[in-house]
Amino acid sequence: MHRQARRSEIPAIELFGTAEAPVVVALGGISSSAHVGPHAGNLHPGWWGPMVGEGRPLDTTRARIMGMSYGVFSPGPTTTQDQARALARALDACGIATVRAIVGASYGGMIGLAFAELFPERVERLVAISAPHQSHPLSTALRVIQRKIIRLGITANRRSEGVALARALGMTSYRTAEEFAARFTPLPESEREPRSFPVEDYLDHCGEKFAQQFPPGHYLGLSESLDLHRVDPRRITVPTTVVAVASDTLVPPSQLQELVEQLAGPVVHHQIPSRYGHDAFLKEIDVVGRIVAESLALEVAHAS
Repeated sequence: MHRQARRSEIPAIELFGTAEAPVVVALGGISSSAHVGPHAGNLHPGWWGPMVGEGRPLDTTRARIMGMSYGVFSPGPTTTQDQARALARALDACGIATVRAIVGASYGGMIGLAFAELFPERVERLVAISAPHQSHPLSTALRVIQRKIIRLGITANRRSEGVALARALGMTSYRTAEEFAARFTPLPESEREPRSFPVEDYLDHCGEKFAQQFPPGHYLGLSESLDLHRVDPRRITVPTTVVAVASDTLVPPSQLQELVEQLAGPVVHHQIPSRYGHDAFLKEIDVVGRIVAESLALEVAHAS
C-alpha cells in the first residue's frame, strides 16, 4: 500500500543492472511501481518485464535500470513536476548526476517531459510514449467521472467498491472497440436475471484487482495529477522520441503531433498501429521495444 508523502521525501526506487553503466529511468502509468522488471533482488516479472533483461530493449548488460514508485504529496495537489523533483532527489541520493535516458509511458512519459523541462542538464534523451504536454479535455472528463465515483464510494463507506468501479470505467478507455469486439461476445452469459455479460466479468476482475492495491486517496491524487499536468514544449531542449498510437483515445495522435511541432530540441516522431489503444506500450513489445532500443542506441533484440 502506498502512503502519502511529503514533498521532501525520497520515493521508493529500484536500481539494477551492470555496475557503472549508464542509467536509464523507466516510468509507466499510474498503476506501475519501482519494480520495472525481474532482477537478482526480485524475480517478479514487474510491470514491464518483457522489456527488461540481457539483449532486450532495456538491456541490463549495457545499462542500469531505475524504476520509481509514485507518491501522492501533501499539502496541496500533486503535479508531474512534483514527481520529477522526487526523481531528482532519488538520483541525488544514489549519487547519479545525469541519466542516459528517461523512457516514460503514459503518466511516466508526462513525468519525463516535466523532468526534461526542469532539469535538462540531467537527462541526455527522453522517450515519451503516449504522453502529451497536457491532458486532453475528453480524457479529463473521463477522470472527473472516475473521481466522483470514488468520492461517492467514500461517502457511502464502500471505498473499495468505488475504486473498483472507477478503475473498470478507466479500462474501457485504455483499450479499443476492435479489441473488445474480438475478445467478448455481446450476448449475455445466461438468460437468468440479473443478466451478466462476458465483458462485465473482465471489468469486474480488473477493478477488484486494482482496488486491492490502490487506496482511494492515492487513486484520487494521481488521477488529478494527470489532469493538472502542464509542460511548455518550447522549453524542452532535450532530444526526444515521441511515440503515438493510432488507436489511442486517451492521448490522440493529433495531440502528440502538437507536442512534436512545439518541442524546442531535436525530435523523432513515431506513430504505430495497435488494437490495444493506450495500453499498446504494455502489449506491443516488439515494435515499442525496437523504438526504445534504437532511441537508446542499444542492441535491438526480439523480446520474448
